[in-house]
Amino acid sequence: LTGITKRFPGVVANDGVDFSANVGEVHALLGENGAGKSTLSNVLTGLYRPDEGTIHLAGVARQFGSPRDALDAGVGMVHQHFRLVPTFTVAENVVLGETEAGFFVDRRAIEQRVVELAERYHLPVDPTARVWQLSVGEQQRVEILKVLYRNARVLILDEPTAVLTPLEADALFVTLRAIVAEGRTVIFISHKLDEVMAVADRVTVLRGGKTVGVVETAGSSVRELAQLMVGRDVEFTRQRADDLVFGDAALVLETRHLNALDDRGREALRDASITVRAGEIVGVVGVAGNGQRELAEVITGLRPSSGGVVLIDNVGLRGGNPREAIVAGVAHVPEDRLHTGLSPSLSVEDNLVLKSYRKPPISRWSVLRRKRIRSNAMGLIAQFDVKTPGASTSTRLLSGGNVQKVLLAREFTARPKVLVAASPTRGLDVGAIETVRSLILQAAQDGVGVLLISEDLEEILALTDRLVVMYEGAIVGEFGTAAASVEEIGLLMGGSR
Repeated sequence: LTGITKRFPGVVANDGVDFSANVGEVHALLGENGAGKSTLSNVLTGLYRPDEGTIHLAGVARQFGSPRDALDAGVGMVHQHFRLVPTFTVAENVVLGETEAGFFVDRRAIEQRVVELAERYHLPVDPTARVWQLSVGEQQRVEILKVLYRNARVLILDEPTAVLTPLEADALFVTLRAIVAEGRTVIFISHKLDEVMAVADRVTVLRGGKTVGVVETAGSSVRELAQLMVGRDVEFTRQRADDLVFGDAALVLETRHLNALDDRGREALRDASITVRAGEIVGVVGVAGNGQRELAEVITGLRPSSGGVVLIDNVGLRGGNPREAIVAGVAHVPEDRLHTGLSPSLSVEDNLVLKSYRKPPISRWSVLRRKRIRSNAMGLIAQFDVKTPGASTSTRLLSGGNVQKVLLAREFTARPKVLVAASPTRGLDVGAIETVRSLILQAAQDGVGVLLISEDLEEILALTDRLVVMYEGAIVGEFGTAAASVEEIGLLMGGSR
């Protein structure tokens, strides 16, 4: 890609970007949210047409009018925000749009092919399951399988390991190396700098829509890449004392022998008991699909339990009622922030009052007070440093990091007793990750009990005071973070006792 420029009203997303990747290379594309990575990827995959610049593929000039054109030319992309049909099965999503399938489809053959790919690339998923029944991590695997099924020569992977364990990520890296050994090219978009250093041969860094550097990983470091991305030094280490003791702090969250069913009616939680005290950050780790989502949904009232009880400040919740959990003092940052946590079509200012619009000063006598809503939004936008053209901007138009800031601003200003945060930094750049982590730490310092659910073991070890491991819906281990063994945690996550 040479001199790629793409403009939108009021924004130059790509400004003369140069990018090249070689055959047989894993090439990482780094940059903060809003740096232009997604726009550049969308240009390469035919979703956008560049205003200026040229695209050459295998030495031949190309103009892609649609993603189908790009896919036919051998360029496939796994998007960060999924392109799946929720009511279709995994196999149906994988084969969707396959013109060579003909009028009659051999469903069993397709399902068998999906199983083979899943086993080959260490991406376990049930080909007969419907997408809406899957966790976010499992849906990510489906997206990866879609591209592999079409045998693309250039694979663009946008945060492919965001919901994988370190062991699964390592397995994927082996797969990527096997792919490029076959003469293919992988463009690896990730905000996890350790991953980039582990898997990429070269790195192109974007900042403010421009190329600011191309670096060989062999001669670089994580800190150098982070500084190149954000233009300043980034703090990676936790700032809380490791010897904090919470035995005398108030018990703000407790689950006793909690059981729950998943969307397919199967047992998802089995006798799960967890405690969180005021000011404590407790981590929940496990491979995606082992009950973490159901745990968060039961605590926050989005899913009824089939047994056990949730207590907030020693008061039991009836369950299955989100408003009850909100009134009790539970804040929730779900893993799908743009659809479950927020309403993407609503403005920033409206999303910021979704939990407070029933009460003064936001409303009076059931009538919304627009000036109050706007004033509330402007204050929170400034306080949380949300980068947005205005308070009335549609939330879906913001970058991932700023969407997360909107969600955190709304949840934190409710002054909760408990914060349930599921993968709060998934898909964010290092600058946004630093901001979100600091907000979580500040919440704990203010006395909020935090339940941090994440497949990112590094994040859990960096932030938490104590952690529990989930496997097949059960709590199979508990550790003080300072004494936690990564090897032992990894074994427990994989089902070894």
